[in-house]
Amino acid sequence: MEKQVLIRIEDIGRRYVIGAETIHALDSVSIEIYRGEFVALMGPSGSGKSTLMNILGCLDTPSKGRYILNGTDVSNLTDNELAEIRNKEIGFVFQTFNLLPRSSALENVELPLVYAGLKKAAREEKATQALENVGLGNRMFHKPNELSGGQRQRVAVARALVNTPSIILADEPTGNLDTKTSIEIMGLLEEIHAKGNTIILVTHEEDIAKHAHRIIRMRDGLIESDEQNKEITRVSERIAGQAVKEA
Repeated sequence: MEKQVLIRIEDIGRRYVIGAETIHALDSVSIEIYRGEFVALMGPSGSGKSTLMNILGCLDTPSKGRYILNGTDVSNLTDNELAEIRNKEIGFVFQTFNLLPRSSALENVELPLVYAGLKKAAREEKATQALENVGLGNRMFHKPNELSGGQRQRVAVARALVNTPSIILADEPTGNLDTKTSIEIMGLLEEIHAKGNTIILVTHEEDIAKHAHRIIRMRDGLIESDEQNKEITRVSERIAGQAVKEA
């Protein structure tokens, strides 16, 4: 089956003018990400990975170049058009969870569906299913302060998935979690990827990036390297070979 390009960015650059100084956060970046990939975006502070993440998430627009997302050129859209694309195409998972503190888990997960204009009954049904899918069917009416850090991140993952977006964009999703909970959340993201979802994971932690199938490293606003994760590739090939033998 031929791979389908979901994201194509061509010669993307981003500069910021601060007083008399011009900062080139991104110089010239070109990459393709295919539907169903699990990609880690890595780099030290100042490498440009956060700027690239904001552009990929339609939270910012490039100073130059083109960004084609799921067949739509989003490079020069208005803020309102970008907001519409974000709600339809992208599910966000943030380090700080970004949950509404006075709303229940169910209400937090419903939020993208409110923006999408779904009626209350349909919203509740989809949000309930999303929470059950991340193992929180018994915590739907709890507020964020009644949940552990791992449970809050699961709510955030459910919210990211509820609109069946093209991409899950996870920005340091384990940054505020302990090691055991981080492993659980990465396991959940692996399960989501196995179901066919495209995931872009932004992280500075090598052990977290190892869960991805492809690792893109950035430095000084450029792509330093873009490689398949050989460890996962070998495991996948071994499993595929075993399946062929058994067949």
